[in-house]
Parts: sequence; structure tokens; C-alpha cells
Amino acid sequence: MISWSLFTGALPDDIRRYEDYAAAPPCGYSADDCVRELPLTVDHTVVKKGRSGKFEATLSDQDSRKLVVLFGDPGPVLARLEPGDRVTATVWRGRVMTVAKEDVRQSSADEPRDEAQMTAGLATFAGLLAALGLGFAVALLAGLGGREPWTWRSLGMPLLIGSALTCLAVAVPALLIGLPWWVVPGVAVPFVAYAAFRLHRYRLRRRVGQPAE
Repeated sequence: MISWSLFTGALPDDIRRYEDYAAAPPCGYSADDCVRELPLTVDHTVVKKGRSGKFEATLSDQDSRKLVVLFGDPGPVLARLEPGDRVTATVWRGRVMTVAKEDVRQSSADEPRDEAQMTAGLATFAGLLAALGLGFAVALLAGLGGREPWTWRSLGMPLLIGSALTCLAVAVPALLIGLPWWVVPGVAVPFVAYAAFRLHRYRLRRRVGQPAE
């Protein structure tokens, strides 16, 4: 199950990796898991926007060993780089976390981010989607599938769209405000469950011709 794997695998792994990175000291004689700054030279860059966008820089050290660094967007450093430029790379666990030129720094795609709320939002939506599918499967076995209100158009689609919007509407503010990740399922699941209950009652009352409460 996608939701279970995200909640039990990806989410704790991301949190642990971010905490390890934030706590890593500068490299020294006694530091094992440390952060190192290395001077590198730009060999070439790729800045390709669009649906199949690609943002990367190939860097080399003083021994001509090459490192390919991936980014999520072209700025603020990548778009300014030219072959031969000197940059400073922050390296942790053998991978480049940031690239800096002068006083401007850009995170690479490998740098851990404190974005557990977004992962929780995705996991919550996956769980709600699984619950929705299970509900329609049970309705089908009970002989209700395809009958009002148990139709995809009248009940399934609104709940699918509502679940996605609710998870997004909770996860983004939680990320911006800095709320704990568990706030996302704690708010989104009860809200969607209540909305599903009210929508189901509304559809039933419309079916029998009674006014909705």
C-alpha cells in the first residue's frame, strides 16, 4: 500500500536524513559524519526548461575528478555559471548538497529538506484514495454499485477531488507555518470523512425527493 510505505518508510527516512544533515559538524580530525566544503571548477551546465526540464552542472576538483550535480531549478546559481567558473561545493556523505558562487548559494536536488508535511499530505491522499476505492468495492459487492448515490460521477469524483484539495490545503500551510507533519492527516482525514458523510446523506435525500438538511 502506497500510503503505508510513505508513512512508515519515506517519511521517517526523510526526517532522519534531514536531522542528520542539520546536526552534521564541519569535517575535522574526529568527525565521521561531517560536512566538507570543496573548491570546484565548472566544466559545463545544462539548463533545460519545460516539461522534460533538466538542470545540472558538471564540476571537477583539482585532480580532475568530475561530479554531476542535479538541481530542481535554474536559479539563483546554476543559470549564472559558465565553464571555468570557480565555485564552492558543500559535500555530505559523498554528495554535493549546495553550490555557492561568491555570496550566492543554491541547494542541489540531493540536499535534505524539512518538508515532511508535503510527504504526509501525499501519504494521506493515498490513504484516502484507498479508502474511497474500498468503499466503492464494498458497495459493488452489496449490489449498490452504479446506483444513486453510489455512482462515480455523483459521489466518487467529488470525493476524489475534495480529498486532493483538502490534503494540499492542509499540507502547504503546515509547511509554511512549521507545524508538525502529523497535523496533516489529523486534520485532513476527519474533514474528508465528515464531507463524505454529508455528501452521501445529501445524495440519498435527493434520490428520495426529501429536502437536504
